[in-house]
Amino acid sequence: MTKEKIETGWNLDNSYARLPKLFYTSDNPKPVQSPNLVILNESLAATLGLNIETLKSENGIAVFAGNQIPEGAAPLAQAYAGHQFGHFNMLGDGRAILLGEQITPQGERFDIQLKGPGRTPYSRGGDGRASLGPMLREYIISEAMHALDISTTRSLAVVTTGEPVYRETELPGAILTRVSSSHIRVGTFQYAAQWGTVKDLRTLADYTLKRHYPDIETDESRYLSLLQEAIKRQASLIAKWQLVGFIHGVMNTDNMTISGETIDYGPCAFMDTYDPATVFSSIDREGRYAYGNQPPIAGWNLARFAETLLPLLHEDQDEAVKLAQQAISEFLDLYQTNWLAGMREKLGIFNEEAEDESLIENLLNMMQKHRTDFTNTFRALTFDKYEDTTLFGTPEFSHWNKLWQERLGRQQETKELSQQLMRTSNPGVIPRNHQVEEALEAAVEKGDYSVMERLLDVLSRPFLHSPEQADYSRLPEQSTRPYRTFCGT
Repeated sequence: MTKEKIETGWNLDNSYARLPKLFYTSDNPKPVQSPNLVILNESLAATLGLNIETLKSENGIAVFAGNQIPEGAAPLAQAYAGHQFGHFNMLGDGRAILLGEQITPQGERFDIQLKGPGRTPYSRGGDGRASLGPMLREYIISEAMHALDISTTRSLAVVTTGEPVYRETELPGAILTRVSSSHIRVGTFQYAAQWGTVKDLRTLADYTLKRHYPDIETDESRYLSLLQEAIKRQASLIAKWQLVGFIHGVMNTDNMTISGETIDYGPCAFMDTYDPATVFSSIDREGRYAYGNQPPIAGWNLARFAETLLPLLHEDQDEAVKLAQQAISEFLDLYQTNWLAGMREKLGIFNEEAEDESLIENLLNMMQKHRTDFTNTFRALTFDKYEDTTLFGTPEFSHWNKLWQERLGRQQETKELSQQLMRTSNPGVIPRNHQVEEALEAAVEKGDYSVMERLLDVLSRPFLHSPEQADYSRLPEQSTRPYRTFCGT
């Protein structure tokens, strides 16, 4: 191992680069003028086995900016396809470069990807760059998701480039370093099925099994097992999204990973007032990816994944379709099981009763009718602070509360244990949209990162429920204009 690798801790492998060339194009990041480190995720860096002080040095920043390639890297842009709002397109990393895969001291493997390092062969007319606001937004939201125990890509660093990017206005350029278990997507398999051979598809599937599902890579029906395991992970993931009011905003098939991690935080946001029809993304005009639509859309995406695997599932086409349909048909039941389990925990319920689902649905219907805040309602229930939301003064809530208390009384666990379960299941803070915007405005417009740093500190402990966090649970001022998010391109 060279002195540079010892000093920095970079320990890169490039297993993806050993796939057929169909799946990627070797390409280097485009150097930038004067990079400056904005934020470094020191705890994540330590987990990855990286030297924090070296990462903060000129050479470390040069790697994050794409001005220097770490030893052992084999930079490439990945090719993939995807259904974008239901329409199939050829895509690929138009503004991302995979440097390589960091092997941690524990032997784990993580993709290290630069987001915004310049044009690639898949840029389709774009400049391949990113602006500071969206990169900081991904940093904030992805780290909040990690703290909420939701499987996600993570953010290692953000640097400014010293160069402007031009969208509707001139904006400061930036590059995010993203860390993930891999960037293999449903869209990667769609690409292989559309433009590769069955051999290419099998190679990709075998690679995915080895990387993410080694326990089943030798199964006789391993490709069916791959589909089933991916379905299980997505059922768990989407349920966790719903349980905290997270709205992804752009659930295209190229934004669904086979590993089960949340990826791409462009137009995402968290719901304040409970309403299944909530949409934030400015480009989702028909509500395809609304909060309440996320489970069936996930099922739709997984059906597209199943279609790509048909040649591997069985040599007889009809039998392959039958196997795929049977696997996909289980998704919504798996999702519902995960969601119900999570909702029981949010209400302090340890066991199962047949009436639990109606108890939960009745609460959600009341919340929608009275336009109460999703997060704060469950927080108020946790601490018996019924006066904190408008819902609790209504006769229908009094009736519901009586049924809930009777339900809790029918389980062996004490009230104290139920409250403890609720404390660890109901976050006291989420990335409130208005607070995220305040942090981004201070950073982008004023160069003041302290607002973001305080927000990140609070979001890193969402279940602490401390008095110091109370200000971060406040709701935004009422506005006649709905909150809108953008893809950040």
